[in-house]
Amino acid sequence: MPATRTMITGGAGFIGSHLARRLLELGHEVLVVDNFYSGVRANVRDLLSHPRFELIRHDVTFPLYVEIDEIYHLACPASPIYYQRDPVQTTKTSVHGSINALGLAKRTHARILLASTSEVYGDPTVHPQREEYWGNVNPIGIRSCYDEGKRCAETLFFDYRRQHGLDIKVARIFNTYGPTMRPDDGRVVSNFIVQALRDEPITIYGAGEQTRSFCYVDDLVDALVRLMAMPADFSGPVNLGNPAEFTILELANLVLELTGSSAPLEHRDLPQDDPVRRRPDISLAEAALGWRPTTELREGLRETIDYFRDLAAASAPFDPERPG
Repeated sequence: MPATRTMITGGAGFIGSHLARRLLELGHEVLVVDNFYSGVRANVRDLLSHPRFELIRHDVTFPLYVEIDEIYHLACPASPIYYQRDPVQTTKTSVHGSINALGLAKRTHARILLASTSEVYGDPTVHPQREEYWGNVNPIGIRSCYDEGKRCAETLFFDYRRQHGLDIKVARIFNTYGPTMRPDDGRVVSNFIVQALRDEPITIYGAGEQTRSFCYVDDLVDALVRLMAMPADFSGPVNLGNPAEFTILELANLVLELTGSSAPLEHRDLPQDDPVRRRPDISLAEAALGWRPTTELREGLRETIDYFRDLAAASAPFDPERPG
């Protein structure tokens, strides 16, 4: 029986590169498509010699004509620094990119999964967030290129299902962390670890009382694979994240403890539209996928800190083209 031919858009990114490895382990043929705007070539360089791996440099806002069995549609910068740098392109990636990915799935009769985001809930007025909640999103704020782009992508996926009978899956991904995060991506986990390892002030926005839930990347990849394998009558959306809730201040203190850093805390003003609380209700994922994350934050942070230590020792400025 031939191997499943799987395409991952954004496959050279943080989550995509971990997913590519998992799928290769499962026997898939893997085609990674990435334009390297926020993805890192080095994340998949060691896979280039694998007989079932292929890499194409391509921008998903343009159509791609390949033969494929299933598509993980992850393409879109997910950190505020990157998606706010070119907000128009961010929206185009979510909207035009989804139209092109869905068109390819329609032509090839492929199953397709959208990596959506907890940002579709905005600054939630319901806690924890369940899939039935429609969200509280500012449609004209500095984050809306990402938030509304992903909301529109979800609309497109469900309209393609209703209109064309596509087998779709929609995952709403909450904060995820782990090795191969970019040190310059501006996300709170990578920020705190890099600052702590350099003994630089740990930048905390506001009083640090806002909360997040942090899911280790291996757990998330397991959930994505399980979701893709669900029958056609299950589309989601489904929350994927760790329901353990931490304040940003608790995270900062844990990173300081695990790194042994004596860096001071530096408080700054809260960014516009920054969510106050964020925690997934994963009841649906538990019931439908049989999935619950197993990696404790302390354990996952140790692995992530070790990665950043090795990265700093290998090459002092961050080099996206470094050997894999």
